[in-house]
Amino acid sequence: MGKRWKKYEKQKAKERRARPLGGPGKPDFLDGVGEVKDWSKPMGRYALDKEIHKGRTIIIAKKGFTDPAVKHAKRYHPKVKLYRGKKRVL
Repeated sequence: MGKRWKKYEKQKAKERRARPLGGPGKPDFLDGVGEVKDWSKPMGRYALDKEIHKGRTIIIAKKGFTDPAVKHAKRYHPKVKLYRGKKRVL
């Protein structure tokens, strides 16, 4: 398995025509300020809120988001864009 997540991050940055960054505490790409998650489960509300408070404006989750996470973002953070792969969720 190794660095599969790193390849996924670079792929998503390339799709958005953005420069990949990465590193601890840094955004994964600069197009807005984007974060990519290659998790085996959907991203929950707590993890989503944590990324939003770091200043992320675009969040891409390979497995998507839980319903409570989407509802929370829609109500309290309407400017944040959520994607499941290439499909926009919010």
